[in-house]
Amino acid sequence: MNNRYLPWIEAEIKKQKFGSAPSSLYDPIRYIMSLGGKRLRPLLALLSYSLYRNDTKRIVPLATAVEAFHNFTLLHDDIMDKAPLRRGEKTVHEKWNINTAILAGDVMLVKVYDQLLKVEKELLREVLSKFNACAAEVCEGQQWDMEFETMKTVTEEQYIKMIRQKTAVLLGFSMELGAMLAHAPVKDQKALRNFGVDIGIGFQLKDDWLDVFGDGEKFGKQVGGDIIANKKTFLLITALTHAKSKDKKELNEWISATRFNKLKKVKAITAIYERLEISAHTEKRINFYFKRGLSQLEKLDVSEEKKSALKDYTLNLIDRIT
Repeated sequence: MNNRYLPWIEAEIKKQKFGSAPSSLYDPIRYIMSLGGKRLRPLLALLSYSLYRNDTKRIVPLATAVEAFHNFTLLHDDIMDKAPLRRGEKTVHEKWNINTAILAGDVMLVKVYDQLLKVEKELLREVLSKFNACAAEVCEGQQWDMEFETMKTVTEEQYIKMIRQKTAVLLGFSMELGAMLAHAPVKDQKALRNFGVDIGIGFQLKDDWLDVFGDGEKFGKQVGGDIIANKKTFLLITALTHAKSKDKKELNEWISATRFNKLKKVKAITAIYERLEISAHTEKRINFYFKRGLSQLEKLDVSEEKKSALKDYTLNLIDRIT
């Protein structure tokens, strides 16, 4: 089903001009939107809508508004992270400059609201209210992520809350939006939102796991990048909680070191993770969130046949990142 929806999404994105002059303001928006990606959020919105109605193409412009918001957050995140690349290409602030990237992000958010104003009148207030709550949580999650860099101790609970806000709530909103636009029962809207949030947490935990135990060539990323940067991922937080004596001492020495051999650091900390069985512990949590998310689909008042498209898409996506 998503094989049919994806061309609709790409065609809508290409059609959107956002604005014309000055081109230096709008070219960066068109640039970041053209860099691709899985288009996960608009796809989830369309799949959610299709559970209840057959005229799915009708809401493609609204689904792509969620994708525009997602890319707006990436544009500003890249500035904060000083990231040189996004999806293998130069980030906007590298290709243009920081000031232009900030302004492009600002106007991008305004254009998202322009798109959302196309929601039918009786739903508009509720959609905008839920979107605003989601957008605020995304910003809160990003701020927590930055604060974690200087916090001496971060708990598992704090970390899960952060990734829920920064990443997962937008997946939840995407699902909820599709259901709202389809006039689905309120209980179904809530179940689909919860589905998206749990799946989003599972995806982020999987990303943490892949950074250490994944195949760098297969996933197109530097294995051990989070270790080198001392990023407080689920794996590091869990290791710091469970490490004792020699392992704890060695782990803290690597974290506090300012000069080190990158490969040696990755190898040493990975060895500590293996001794502490961090991989198995992380996979257990990943499976917990995926299973809990998928269980939400049992609450929906739709046929098993209709649920299968969403379920199959989710399972295929999980398999591709496993």
